[in-house]
Amino acid sequence: MAPERAFFEAYDKVMAKWPESTAHLDVPTPYGSTHVHALGPADAPPLLLLPGGGASSAGWYANVAALAQSRRVYAPDLIGEPGRSVAAPGRPVRTVADLSGWLDALLAGLDVTAPVDLCGHSYGAWIALHCALRDPGRVGALTLLDPTRCYAGLRAGYLAHALPTLLRPAPHRTRRFLVWEAGGAALDGDWLALQEAAAGFPSARPVTGRIPERGALRTLGETVRVRVVLAGESRAHGVRRVAERAGPGTVTVPGLSHHAMPLQLGAGLAELVA
Repeated sequence: MAPERAFFEAYDKVMAKWPESTAHLDVPTPYGSTHVHALGPADAPPLLLLPGGGASSAGWYANVAALAQSRRVYAPDLIGEPGRSVAAPGRPVRTVADLSGWLDALLAGLDVTAPVDLCGHSYGAWIALHCALRDPGRVGALTLLDPTRCYAGLRAGYLAHALPTLLRPAPHRTRRFLVWEAGGAALDGDWLALQEAAAGFPSARPVTGRIPERGALRTLGETVRVRVVLAGESRAHGVRRVAERAGPGTVTVPGLSHHAMPLQLGAGLAELVA
């Protein structure tokens, strides 16, 4: 089976876990068409969910029903990452300015006016934080789930285990890496199959940058509600170090791993969103 076909079959199987009332939208932006799943009362406060790198919006299935009780939830596939969004030819997302422009266009296409609450996981948290630093006025609140390279760097051991999946992506390498990072915790088979299938999906190089300066983070916290939620068993970074740098209000949830964190939180995420 062709890699992309295998991915979309796995994607659709996970999407079948979403509530039947979910709407599926394709929003044009200068950077391409963004595929978005929308759920919840149309007049409820908007909440945008940003998945981690190499993941897709489908992975929020364990959280969206509870979140949509009081929010209008929008879950996009990131441009250039695995999913049903389609990048525009010759207009890659290469910088934070590009990400910010994409976010503005996406919100405009959804007819969502600022401020909007953002919840991001891992690389999605990095995107949410940097977009908020660039334009705090458009963000009401930030919820950062085990954010990578926002408060501290990645562990050397984590990078060593991740390297084979980055240099030679393959389903079996992805599975081995995720099982290692989960530390023996049970993982949903359909979710794991989707992550494996994503290894064969063509992806763009993610935008990277320096860890934000503490002064900038303090200034942001004066105007935007920021809640950092850490996975207690995360192998991606030093949990205590991140908690110390993120400061008061940081929540560490024991027993959770980095990559499966949204899945493991389930409906409990609704109580943690800022």
